[in-house]
This record gives sequence, C-alpha cells and structure tokens, in this order.
Amino acid sequence: MIPYTVNIKLAARTLTGTLNLQNKTAVDWGWQGLIAQGCHSSILIIDPKTSQTIQVLERHKANVVKVKWSRENYYHNMSSPYCLRLASGDASGKIIVWDVVSGTAHCEIQEHSKPIQDLEWLWNQDASRDLLLAIHPPNYIVLWNGDTGTKLWKKSYAENILSFSFDPFDPSNMALLTSEGIVFITDFTHSKPPGSAGKKVYIASPHASPAHTKPAPAAAPAPTGAKKALNKVKVLITNEKPTAEAVTLNDCLQLSYLPSKRNHMLLLYPREILILDLELSQTVGVVAIERSGVPFIQVIPCAQRDALYCLHENGCITLRVCRSTITSEEQSVHELVYDLRSQCDAIRVTKTVRPYRMVICPVNENNAALMVSDGRAMLWELKEFILGKREIYSIELNMGCSGLSPLYSPVSFCGAPLGPNQKRIQDLSLNSMIGQTLIAGEAPPPSSNQQEVQLKFLLTGLLSGLPLPPFAIRMCPPLTTKNINHYQPLLAVGTSNGSVLVYNLTSGLLHKELSVHSCEVRGIEWVSLTSFLSFATSAPNNMGLVRNELQHVDLPTGRCFAFRGERGNDEPPIEMIKVSHLKQYLVVVFRDKPLELWDIRTGTLLREMAKNFPTVTALEWSPSHNLKSLKKKQMAAREAMARQTVSDAEQSSVESSVISLLQDAESKSETSQAISAREHFVFTDTDGQVYHITVEGNTVKDGARIPPDGSMGSIACIAWKGDTLVLGDVDGNLNFWDLKARLSRGIPTHRGWVKKIRFAPGKGNQKLLVMYTDGAEVWDTKEVQMVSSMRIGRNVNYRILDIDWCTSDKVVLASDDGCVRVLEMAMKSASYRMDEQDLTDPVWCPYLLLPRAALTLKSFLLLQPWSGTFTMDITQVDMKSVLQDPELSLLQRCLLVSRLFGDESDLYFWTVASHYLQSFAQARQLSNHLDICNDVLCESSYFQKFQLDRVHLQEVKRSSYEHTKKCADQLLLLGQTDRAVQLLLETSADNPSYYCDSLKACLVTTITSSGPSQSTIKLVATNMIANGKLAEGVQLLCLIDKAADACRYLQTYGEWNRAAWLAKVRLSPAESSDVLKRWAEHLCSPQVNHKSKAILVLLSLGCFYKVGEMLHRIASELIILLHEFKSLGRSTK
Repeated sequence: MIPYTVNIKLAARTLTGTLNLQNKTAVDWGWQGLIAQGCHSSILIIDPKTSQTIQVLERHKANVVKVKWSRENYYHNMSSPYCLRLASGDASGKIIVWDVVSGTAHCEIQEHSKPIQDLEWLWNQDASRDLLLAIHPPNYIVLWNGDTGTKLWKKSYAENILSFSFDPFDPSNMALLTSEGIVFITDFTHSKPPGSAGKKVYIASPHASPAHTKPAPAAAPAPTGAKKALNKVKVLITNEKPTAEAVTLNDCLQLSYLPSKRNHMLLLYPREILILDLELSQTVGVVAIERSGVPFIQVIPCAQRDALYCLHENGCITLRVCRSTITSEEQSVHELVYDLRSQCDAIRVTKTVRPYRMVICPVNENNAALMVSDGRAMLWELKEFILGKREIYSIELNMGCSGLSPLYSPVSFCGAPLGPNQKRIQDLSLNSMIGQTLIAGEAPPPSSNQQEVQLKFLLTGLLSGLPLPPFAIRMCPPLTTKNINHYQPLLAVGTSNGSVLVYNLTSGLLHKELSVHSCEVRGIEWVSLTSFLSFATSAPNNMGLVRNELQHVDLPTGRCFAFRGERGNDEPPIEMIKVSHLKQYLVVVFRDKPLELWDIRTGTLLREMAKNFPTVTALEWSPSHNLKSLKKKQMAAREAMARQTVSDAEQSSVESSVISLLQDAESKSETSQAISAREHFVFTDTDGQVYHITVEGNTVKDGARIPPDGSMGSIACIAWKGDTLVLGDVDGNLNFWDLKARLSRGIPTHRGWVKKIRFAPGKGNQKLLVMYTDGAEVWDTKEVQMVSSMRIGRNVNYRILDIDWCTSDKVVLASDDGCVRVLEMAMKSASYRMDEQDLTDPVWCPYLLLPRAALTLKSFLLLQPWSGTFTMDITQVDMKSVLQDPELSLLQRCLLVSRLFGDESDLYFWTVASHYLQSFAQARQLSNHLDICNDVLCESSYFQKFQLDRVHLQEVKRSSYEHTKKCADQLLLLGQTDRAVQLLLETSADNPSYYCDSLKACLVTTITSSGPSQSTIKLVATNMIANGKLAEGVQLLCLIDKAADACRYLQTYGEWNRAAWLAKVRLSPAESSDVLKRWAEHLCSPQVNHKSKAILVLLSLGCFYKVGEMLHRIASELIILLHEFKSLGRSTK
C-alpha cells in the first residue's frame, strides 16, 4: 500500500500581495486572537501566534476600507457560543457580516454607494450582540442588525463625518470627528436615534491657539519641546467656530477616548498628541515631536495602563507610558507626561513601501502588528527584561539626565507571589509587565513585590505577500502514481523584480524565494518536479534589441545557471519557451529571429533555424512519443543478454528473477540518458499555416504542412492533448481539431484575443482553460461547450494576467490586483472552510471548535476535581506549562483561561472578583489597588485620591472663568472647601457672576452644623432640585454632609453615573454600598439591560453569593473560591 504523503485534493485559496491605498484603515485585531486585514477586495484572517494566513474572505466587488471583529463581552454557552464574526465595509458602500470559519456571509447591507467611513459593534447592553453602527458618507449614522441586515434607525448631521469614538465608561456618550470639529453626543441608545444634533465644538489648530500662560520669572529658561507645544494648546476646544485667520486647516488625524481613565480624550496631529480633559474641554497633557523627529500616523491608547502605542511615518512603533510629576518647584505645575519606554526598528520607506496601520492585541496589550503597503505584516511582541545591579546603575545615570523614573514590574499575580515556575506570567499582559502608575508624590514601591525592568520590542513574526504585478505563473508537473511518494504541489510565480517565488499550495506558504533575474520574469517552464527554466527580457535599446536571460534553477540546492551560456546580449526578445512532453527538448521562440532547439538533458543547442524560417506565432509540443516502444526494445535486448550469460541448466531457475529485476529497474528509473525518444511539435506562422517538426536525438525533420483555415485570424496559441488540438486566434475564435476523426470545428467566442489556452492534467481529462483580455473560460473539448466563464466587470473586478491548472479540477489565476487565486473549475471566487485547511503550524483558537467542544475544553482547563494534579493532553497551547503549574490557584487559573480564550466578559469578571475576594477575605485593603480603568469599581480611598489629583491638574490648566467655576464645583463635591473658596474669590469684579460667587464663598466658610441652618439649606437645595437646578442643589447638600441624600436625588433624576461617582468620593462604605446596590438594580432593569455591569458593581461590594445566584454559569468556580476564602461569611450576604 502506498503511504499517504500528500494532500491530493488541494483547497481553494488566495495568495495576496500589495495593499491598495483604500485598504489603509482596513485592519482589526479582535478579542478572538486573530487579525483581519483588507487586501484589495479580499479580507485576510491572520493568526499572529503562528504568522499564518488561515482564511481569505472573498465576496466584495470593491476595495475593502473597514473591518471590525465582533466583541466577546457576553456569557458564552450553547445558545451563545464562541463564534468568529466579522463586519467589513467596502468602497462601494456595501457592508458584509461574515461567518469567518465557514467563509460565508451572514448578511449583506447596502445604504449608499460611497466608501464606509467607520464601523463599530455595540456593546452597551446584554439583550443583543448583533447591533452594528456604521458611518455612511457624507453625514449619516445608521444602526443595523448585523444578523439580519435590517436597518433600525438612521440619523444625519450637518457636517461630513470622518470617524467616531465611543466612551468606554458610558456607552451613551460618543464623539464624532467631522470635517470642521467634534460633535459630542450624550443621548446615544440602540432603541432610537439621538434626539439632538449634539454639542458642536471646534478644534483650534495647535499652532494657532492663543497661549494663556502666567508670566515666567526672569531667570526661567525658555520653554522647549513638549512645554512649548503645551503652551500653544492652552485653549483648544471652543464653542465658537474659529476665524479663517486663526485656523487654516483642520489636520487632526484621529480622535479617541482614553480607555484607561474616564472623561479623557486624545487628539492626534502629525507632530503632537493632545490629551484633553473633557470636563474642562482643556488640554492637560501633550506628546510633542521635536523638529527633527518623525511625525505620527496613528496612536492606540491602552486600557490596562495609561500608555500609548504610537506609529510613526518611518514604521517605528513607540510605547509611551504616563507619569505624574512636578515640572517646576516654583510653580508646582502638574501635567500629564508620557515617557518613551520602548521602540521597535523602523522600516525602509520608499515610494511604494509605507507603513499603513498598527493594531494591538486587545486581550493582553503587549503585542502589536504593523501593516505595510507592500503586503507585509510585522508582528512585534513587547518583552520585559529584569535588570541587574550594574544595568540599573547605568540606566539610573541616563534617567537622571532625561528625567525618567524607573519602571517597575510586579512579582505577584492575583495577590500571591510568583513561584520559580511562574515567571512567564509576567509577560502575559501589559498590566503584569508594568506596575501601577504612581500618583505624584507617592513613594517608590518597595522592592519586596516590585522589580525594576526594561521593555523591548521583539519581532516574533513576519508575513510577506506577493510583490507588485505583473506575474508569470506555472504549476509544477502534475501528480501521478509514480511521483506520489515525493510530490509537492509547487507553484512558481515570476515577478516584475526578477525574483521567482515558489509556493506550496497545500499550505499556501512561501516555499522558496529565488533571486534569478535582473528584470521582469516573462515565463516559466518546469523541467522536473524540482527544477525549472525561467526567462526574462530587459528594456529594449535604441535598436530594439534586449538582453535575454534564460536561467535553469534547481530548487533543492538553489543552484542557478545561464542555460544559453554567453548568448543573450543584444538580440531580439524571447517571446516564449516550450518544454517537450518528456522534458527532453526545449524550443526558444524569438520575436524577429528564428527559433532555437535545445537538448535540456545535455544543455546543448541542437538546431538554430535558418534566417528564412517562418515567423512563429504559436507553438505546442505533441503529447505523443515513442518512448514505450523504445523501452520495450531495450528490455528485450537486456533479457537476451542476460540469458546468454547463464547456462541452460541455470536458465530456468534465474529467468524469472532476472526478468523481474530488470522490470523493477526500468519502472523505477526516469527517462534514460541513453534513450532519446522521438517527439514532435507544431507551430503556426503569420499566415495561419500549421507546420509539423519531428525531433529525435540530434535529428530534426520537417513534417507535413497544413494550409490555413479561412475562418481563423492570426493564430495566437495552441494546446494539444491526446487526439485533440485546439487553436485560438486574435479575434476570439477557437478551433477544435479531432485528429483521430480528422474533423475540425470553429467556435467564435466574441471575447477578443485568445491570450493563452491550457489543457487540464489527468488521463482522459479534456477540460481546457482559455484566457482572454477580459477574463477566462473553461471548455469541455469532448462536448465542445463552455463549462464556466469569468469576465471583468461582470462577476470580478480584476484583470487576469496569467492562468494555469494546479490540479485536474482547480485552476490558478494571477490578477492585476496583486493576488494569485486557486479556484474551483466554476471560477467563482469563494472563501474556504478554515477547518479544511492543511496548515503548517497548528493554530490555537477555541473559536474554530464546535460550541460543545469549546465549552468542554474551557471547563477542562478550569476544573479537574478528580485529580490532585492538573494535566493537559492538548498540544500547542501557548500557556500550557503555566496552566500545568501545581502552585496555580483556581483564581489564577480562571484569569489565565479567560485570557487564553479571549473572553472579554470573563476577564473583567475575574479581574474584579480576584481583587475583592482577597480584599474581603483579609478584611483589609490590599497594597495593590484595582486599576483606575475600572473607574467606580475601585476602592473608595484610591478613587478619591485619583479624583483629587485630577482636579488639581484641572486647576493648574484652567484658562477661563468657566474652567475656574467647574474646578470650584468639583472641589466642593470632593469636600475641599478651603481651596474652593480661594477659587470663588478669584472672580473679577466685572464678571456678571462676581456677586453670586462672593456670596457662595461666604456661605461655604460660614456653614455650621446647627440644626436650623442645615434645615434651611436642605430646604433650599430641595427646592432648587425641584426647579431644575440639580447640580446646584447637590452642591448645597454636600456642603452640609448630606451626600447620601444628594446621591438619591441624582439617581431619581437619572444621573446614575454621577451618583456612583459622588458615593465613591464622599460616603462611608455602608452608605456608598446602598447607593451602588440601587444602581445595580437599575442596571438589571429591562430598560437598561446591562446585567454584566451590575454584576461587576456587586462584586466590588463583596456581594459574592448574590452574584453566584445571578450567574449560574460560573457558580461552580465561584462557590469553590468562596469555600477557599472562609473568612468571607459576614461580607458576602
């Protein structure tokens, strides 16, 4: 039995190349762990762990301009399984929602015919995960049901909308970047379109904004760099449209909310990144590039740490981490400073090679992918390196000069110190690599649970695409029963830069890249399974002559030599090369020169035709030869010699063995060099006359000549298989000759010039592939009828450059969009199933499994109560060694598995649960607090400290009376009455609010805790709230320490987020708990339907059993954890 060593049935696939300019923003890295990238009208699905393209989606007819993975922030079960769902928008306005595993479309959406500007899946409620928001140019926002394609609502705005960004802390807030400024929407909901037109603000140009700075002391040095840029943007956002003199061009490249802290936004300019505090509409930080620096293209803010990934025009990715510091002892001016902590190598930028976009892994935020215009995807991983004492000393010297503070990494995980086998956990994610950012004035962390580290980018993967077209493609000789043991389906692709790329079509990966020629490759012909001939022609000189290069390449060794020796300089260009059926002979056809006939085996020139030889327009070798008869004669001669060498007595005993040995030797040997079989070829001249020439050894003989067919034009190509000969002409006619029956039949296709025709491999397979200027067709030459057709403008939007068969039922096409496609015989561009692919490296992606298998695997990784040790019979899992660690607690395991699965909701749940389970178990506040990206879920003390520091920063940056008023209001709510009074007294006498502010300052300083005064103030506050003065009434209640009543009023009037904020900064734990529990009940209501958020709120309050009742899904893990933390009895009711 022959061992199965090759995948005989190749899957359809697409080999992609360079990107179109419209693909620039079409890239996304999803929680599923995969990258989606648009390439012309196709979409690549890339696995960043193994650097493989595992799917190519083809259904768009125009260039893809946006792609967006669906979110994974929902509970996964059999009714809501893990799935790979992707939305893509193209330049014609079409949106397709994909099932990526099967490569099929869920639905197609079309509203207008202009390019989609932006896409986003909604995540702000638990009822439906199918809602997709899209910007349809010029000024429409449409909410779609991504499962059915139904339009839910549509809203238009006054200006052209460029992009949008949702507030990650409050999904009812979103910002639109328009052609003139920013539109803030505060009433976004999925049930109806926004009622108002939003708050419109204008962006003043950073270089034209008026500086509002205090006069500097005489001895103060002139501001440079970031300080100078910060002075320019003191007033950035205004409610009035700036004049033409003030701003000439809105060059804002990007707008994005910061996911690391509430009410902050970044604006990206080519040379500055501005950090805005939205409560003040004021710049509180800036990242500026010096004059000699490389401008920005893109910035991605992180959630786990206040850090920015920045992409520069030279392809360099930099990581900047925020620090809080004091810039001047005299002024005590605070500002947000983002220190450069790491950067990767730049790329070589040319006219055709430019960085397009960067994406980062949303799960761990320590991996980045750079997409380059030439089709490359560079995968960078951020690694931390622990510093020794000598390295720390040298770095401290450098930091002393630059003002950088040391960077610390935690050596604990989930509150437990890391064991010796758990060091890999530190590289797991950004927040396990970088310790929590220090608040200004806080002491450095103790060395017991922190270690000083340095961050570096490492290139962990590289995907390369095809170079720029045009291409010349040729499939290696077909699979047969003789070569099945060592056959590889290799496709040679000749490129415009002279190199030949050899792809293995089983995996779709590049097998070898060979730099063969110095100019564009014009054609390739294989001479064996492991070697080929390729030719290239240089640009013609003044005489019309060129330099011809004909190279012989041996794949296993890479050896390449000039097949024609010294020939090739200053001669007419080679038109084609044709290798005979037995790979014995080669014909080289020139444009204005007689053809050459070569012996491939010896590399010798057999014949150079005379000058009066007819001009060849088409040529093809015959598949018939006399090799079998020659082998029979040789076999008979060897048998006779064998019989003569043994005696008659021995003859009978050895005859059978000798004959069998000879037969085995003959069957295993290739065409012997001693045997020169007779082969023949036919060609046509400019008049359409067909010539027949026979070649045997060194002998070349002319054969019969067939006069031209009057119905045919100039013959452009010939194909010959069995008894069928097909001719194609420049007028689009096909002539089918049945040589056995001596019949011919002409078929006009009316498709213009027949560029190329090829028969499919396989005995008895009479399918014919025809290439035209405007497409291709497949014909059945037995029935003389067309099987399938492809035409540019009708069912494809690309032009065919070259064609070939890769198997007996699949064709391979090279096109001008830079792609090479392997298609079924029907030639319909269709995606393939991912589970049918034969990948070189196994891919870890639970989303590819059946729902029951994925959920079973997750449970298997989390709980193995039947065994004292954890085992895993699963290979190629990135965290296999970590998960097998016996020291790993269930809490740590839950966090790791949620990261491994890219499960957004589980990751947030276990992050909050792990912190508060330990906090309530130890009945004390932990030394490490919950990150501020969790906002009101943080501990009250840390949350209050962060808010005080933020107000202090706002106070320093204020530049108008409105800013001062907002700062005073915040200080009053935070209980900082002394500082609030100072700000109130700063109001100038000519200000209309001077009298009110003065009275308010007097009120604040004279408030007593006597009963009558409190009753009066409470009555006034109540009346103000009843008459629409909610903010003022809440302030008065906070002045008399009635913040709990203020929170109730805020909740009554629907200000739930503001009530939670006030409860965190002013109330005792018991009072705050009551306010937050009411909020949790509101979040669970059918009108809001944000149960997942309510669960996180209850976790922060220690209501673990209540959460267990609400969540039957992870009750088993949670109950086990509660038993582990036995001291939780009083706090988990």
